[in-house]
Amino acid sequence: MKRDLISMLDVKNNLEEIIDLGIKLKKKSKSGESIELLRGKTLGMIFEKSSTRTRVSFEVGISKLGGHGLFLSKNDIQLGRGESIEDTALVLSRYLDIIMYRAMSNNSMKELAKYATVPVISGLDDKEHPCQVITDLMTIKEKKEKLKDLNFVYIGDGKNNMSHSYLLGCGISGMNIKIVSPKKYWPDSFFVEEAKKFGINVEITDIVKGSTKNADVIATDTWISMGDESEKETRLKDFSGYTVNQPLMQQAKIDAIFMHCLPAYYGYEVTKEVAHGRHSVIIDEAENRMWAQIAIMVTLLK
Repeated sequence: MKRDLISMLDVKNNLEEIIDLGIKLKKKSKSGESIELLRGKTLGMIFEKSSTRTRVSFEVGISKLGGHGLFLSKNDIQLGRGESIEDTALVLSRYLDIIMYRAMSNNSMKELAKYATVPVISGLDDKEHPCQVITDLMTIKEKKEKLKDLNFVYIGDGKNNMSHSYLLGCGISGMNIKIVSPKKYWPDSFFVEEAKKFGINVEITDIVKGSTKNADVIATDTWISMGDESEKETRLKDFSGYTVNQPLMQQAKIDAIFMHCLPAYYGYEVTKEVAHGRHSVIIDEAENRMWAQIAIMVTLLK
């Protein structure tokens, strides 16, 4: 039976196994060993939203595994001209071994996964971003050598796909999570309740002051996601005071790390001083998109 990754809940039984595989294959490849575990396999990458890191990391990742990546923008395929998602999924499944879909909506993601007969990986939709959060958890484990019982603080837009997947990812891995966000941007209750089911401490607050005390990890994301550009002025006003700056980092544990999935807009969600400071792991995190996705592809095609 084929397996998909369209939500963090799809890997609730083997998340740490995927993370450990990513770390292992990264070490093997960097030591000069071959990791061509998917020789001859073809990955199709459907992009409704453009992305530097998603495209490059998947394309290079499948190449390192001995396979081939095929880039499909919405302008390249009939999906962008009105062909049904069902027909697209059924036809592409006859050509491809695995599909990555970077979608505008979670409903479209679910529909593609429903009709595809090969594994589907979410490269992002409006509800979740599982590949990025698996990447971030891999990076945390590399730096901290564990995940369970760490304290994770996310500051910014609590209603976006990163916040939702962080809630689930922290729950699955046993990490406590605090979302610091203006009330109108608090996460969907579904993700909060699902995270709580794992027995972790979940806190949702709009109070920035003191929020990073005892934090092992501090993360943020852009305030203006792709598709939210028309709300820019409103959002800049709403998120005033939610910038991750040096004083907030100094209140965290001395060995705390700072994360951002990029692209970053300095002076808004984070200062450049923090993003390129001694606590920051954002470039390691960006690299790990490739290694985490390599592990995901290998796992789904086992």
